[in-house]
Amino acid sequence: MELTKNIFFNTDKLVENSKVKISYIGKLYQDASTEVSIHYGFGINWDNVNDIQMVKTDLGFQAEIDLLEGDTFNFCFKNENNNWDNNNGQNYVFPLEKVQKELLVLEDEPVSLGSARKLRRSYLWSKKVRLAVYKIITYLPKLISGNYKRKVTDANG
Repeated sequence: MELTKNIFFNTDKLVENSKVKISYIGKLYQDASTEVSIHYGFGINWDNVNDIQMVKTDLGFQAEIDLLEGDTFNFCFKNENNNWDNNNGQNYVFPLEKVQKELLVLEDEPVSLGSARKLRRSYLWSKKVRLAVYKIITYLPKLISGNYKRKVTDANG
């Protein structure tokens, strides 16, 4: 996704608490800089400020960044000669979207005993139903045709 000329992200949305790969082909890349770092922070106060050395590729300078919590992702670029690309003094500022709570996946959620009991109860009921169906299929035709023979024990012995 291109959010501004010469800056690209590998995602459509910048979401807090996620990773993003940023590609830069701006002024410092065009001026043949050999080293570029990204200076970034979060929110209006530039919280959690950090600098990361970017890797030079055929596609420009690239870096992978952990987006922390905040309303905005703020950044600018600096080369080995301490020349800055800070969007003409405005810095590059992009909104961060919050993580949608309903999409969170809980991987290690414990299984409650209640759900285990329900599974066991439904398993037992399915066994009972199968046994009843088997008996009906096996013995009902014999009862109807009169071929059903019961063992009769002699009371005398």
